[in-house]
Amino acid sequence: MARDQVDMTPIETREDLVAWLEAGSKPRSQFRIGTEHEKFVFRVDGLHPVSYEGHRGIRTLLEGMQHLLGWEPIVEAGNIIGLFDVTGGGAISLEPGGQFELSGAPVETVHQTCSELMAHLAQVKEIARPLGIGFLGLGMTPNWSRDQIPMMPKGRYRIMTSYMPKVGKHGLDMMYRTCTVQTNIDYSSEADMVKKLRVSLALQPVATAMFANSPFTEGKPNGFLSFRSEIWRDTDAERTGMLPWAFEPGMGFERYVDYALGVPMYFVKRGERYIDVAGQSFRDLMRGRLQSLPGERATMSDWANHLSTIFPEVRLKRYLEMRGADGGPWRRLPALPAYWVGILYDDDSLDAAWDLVKNWSAAERQKLRDDVPKLGFRATIAGHKVLHLAETTIALAQKGLARRQRLDARGQDEGTYLRPLQECVARGITPAEELLERFHGPWRHSVEPAFKEYAY
Repeated sequence: MARDQVDMTPIETREDLVAWLEAGSKPRSQFRIGTEHEKFVFRVDGLHPVSYEGHRGIRTLLEGMQHLLGWEPIVEAGNIIGLFDVTGGGAISLEPGGQFELSGAPVETVHQTCSELMAHLAQVKEIARPLGIGFLGLGMTPNWSRDQIPMMPKGRYRIMTSYMPKVGKHGLDMMYRTCTVQTNIDYSSEADMVKKLRVSLALQPVATAMFANSPFTEGKPNGFLSFRSEIWRDTDAERTGMLPWAFEPGMGFERYVDYALGVPMYFVKRGERYIDVAGQSFRDLMRGRLQSLPGERATMSDWANHLSTIFPEVRLKRYLEMRGADGGPWRRLPALPAYWVGILYDDDSLDAAWDLVKNWSAAERQKLRDDVPKLGFRATIAGHKVLHLAETTIALAQKGLARRQRLDARGQDEGTYLRPLQECVARGITPAEELLERFHGPWRHSVEPAFKEYAY
């Protein structure tokens, strides 16, 4: 998340929280697409992680981007930790281990998403090249150990780093050694939100398989195709997962609020100070009974920040976040918004996708989620292989994008960005399996060539 929210409106009741989510509803004419992607930052000479400080460090990289773009700096405790475009709404931020994230502006078409991505990569390479910095597009760092990776100077990350080992095995791996690409989608009403949430939750493992891109840990195959996805299975069970209750009668904004209220907090932010309240209850903050901050009452900033620390496969804020995909090479990144926009922003494709998944049980959905990180396209649900589901849903997305009729200067609709997914399905293997083919073949059991072939 590029920057914490600033809205000091006091929260009086649970209904205030429901109304905040409901206010995200917007007419179809105002639907937008948001794409966020992370990439590893490495030293070209030696392929090592890049520290924050130093004349060729990440701080210098951010300062260079600030001068180039003219964006507003995001500063914490005197350290620049990100940038924000006050006119367009885009932002650049740092993940815990220095992963460099572009949180794209809300745009109308996938064509604009692609243009934004190309501009960003050109800009960041202009600054990075003289610093000897490169960027790697994979879902997990292929060779760095956790101990090698520096922590960025953000208060929330110090708190999370301390808390994560108490609630799961892989939380620190998630923070420091993974990268994702994410698409954010709007909803028009509570009913529209529920339908999109259910469809995207059910299909999220299909997206995980199509983007699986993290088969190496510390220089060797780890036995998974998306180890990034596997990591989330043992990070923090209280704030991750497939949300089985979202498919039950009565699902809506209230039900999600009740879920979020049951998730322990990480922090409360006051001014620039992060106050460690890890494991404590947001309900207690609303009542002024928080053990660490007696008498302090919750604000809408606290609620927005709390929601940003919940990590299900699809997250609800004032939009829906698709969270199942590994980061990857630049050509594949626009395929994620193309896939989800084609399915979720077209009524016919959304209806067809719901017909495909509506009879799956919670146990079947969970088993699919559990199997895909290792099996990829070979995982099955309700008698269907994920490879078949990928082919079917890509076709739905293509039809939805064709009906949208958002054309570029060459007269092509947004379906052109699905091509990397279609190629992968045609081969019948995931991107991770392509990586493993290289590892066992021309790379000669080394992952170092990835820093050239998968660099931005």
